[in-house]
Amino acid sequence: MAQSGVSVNPDCISKFNELKLGKDIKWIIYKISDDWKEIVVEETSNEANFDIFRDKLLNAKSKDRKGKEGIGGRYAVFDVEYDLPGGEGTRTKITFISWCPDDAPQYPRMMYSTSKEAIKRALNGLAADIQANDADDIEFENIKSRVSKGR
Repeated sequence: MAQSGVSVNPDCISKFNELKLGKDIKWIIYKISDDWKEIVVEETSNEANFDIFRDKLLNAKSKDRKGKEGIGGRYAVFDVEYDLPGGEGTRTKITFISWCPDDAPQYPRMMYSTSKEAIKRALNGLAADIQANDADDIEFENIKSRVSKGR
C-alpha cells in the first residue's frame, strides 16, 4: 500500500504480466479509482500506436475530493521499441510513465505522486521510469531518447 493509502488492484499486475510475457498487450493505462482507494486498469491496447496512447494520457480526467472533474494524472506502461545506432538491431524496453500534468488540480497531483511507488513496486520487470508533467515529456521522440539511454 502507498503512503497515500491507495492499494494496487491485482488486475494491474496480471495485465502487466501479459504485456511482459509478450502476449497481445502493447500498452496499459492505470488510474486511481474515483473513490481514491485503489489503482486500477483503465485501458489496454493490442496496438503499439503511440499517438493514440499519448492522446489518452493528455485527455485523462480525474475527480477531486468534491467530485468535480478536471485534468487528471495516470500511470502507464508502454513497450517502447527503438533501433540501435549503427544498424545493430531493434530493442524494446518496458517503460513506466507517471503522467501528472502541472496544471492538474492539487489533490489528484498529490495522490498520483504519493501512490507512484506502490504501483512501481508491484510491476516487476520495468526497464525505464519516466516522470511526465507536460505534453512535451510524452512526445515519442523524447520517450525514445530517454529509454535508449537507459534512464
